[in-house]
Amino acid sequence: MAAEHQNSTYRFTAIFEKEDDGGYHVLCPTLPGCHTQSETIEEGISNIREAIHLYLETLLEDGMPIPHEDIVIKPIEITA
Repeated sequence: MAAEHQNSTYRFTAIFEKEDDGGYHVLCPTLPGCHTQSETIEEGISNIREAIHLYLETLLEDGMPIPHEDIVIKPIEITA
């Protein structure tokens, strides 16, 4: 990573969606196209950390800004 970003810490939301055939699809909604798959939550955390790291490295190498996450997650209950 670029020198000015080496010690920066960023926080991103990861969403884990259970797959019908087992495992998880893990995505980071703030970083379009940044997603991975895993068999377990723990593996998913490791995989998405790596995917986010590579995504950020690419942004920095291309001189692009790192997006600021502005996500609110609020479960909504609906009776149908």
